Amino acid sequence: MPAGSDAPPLPHTWRPLGVRLAMLFFGGLLLLLCAFAWFGFDAETRARFTLLQRTTLVALALLAGSACYALVRSRVTASEAGLTVVNGYRRRDYEWAEVVAIHLPQGAPWATLDLADGTTAAVMALQGSDGNRARTAVRQLRSLIDRPG
Repeated sequence: MPAGSDAPPLPHTWRPLGVRLAMLFFGGLLLLLCAFAWFGFDAETRARFTLLQRTTLVALALLAGSACYALVRSRVTASEAGLTVVNGYRRRDYEWAEVVAIHLPQGAPWATLDLADGTTAAVMALQGSDGNRARTAVRQLRSLIDRPG
């Protein structure tokens, strides 16, 4: 197969599917469970919670929400200029010349980029648990990396 035959039109963005669905489903389920538990308490029980305890519960909820959001916002975008990899709250921009290869070995949690300086970079947007969807994305990115010019 010639290089570039699997290449999608640019710009193109890949996002994890399984992680997004899990965060949406389980995050929503946890939110509902906590809301039903809180409103299931009688007024006397709810009144026994101090301001510090309520603040702690809200802070823990915000912390869990920010962790879920960080996982959900993971993505990789290919453009004419190069790749933009967003893992959690960290964004990295790579020119095409900097990216040597991409790998998603069997059993790996996510794909990794091999860079020209000898280092690697995680691509959490391409989760191994997404199966064929992730393998197709890796093939598409590989064809973009290997294209001439």
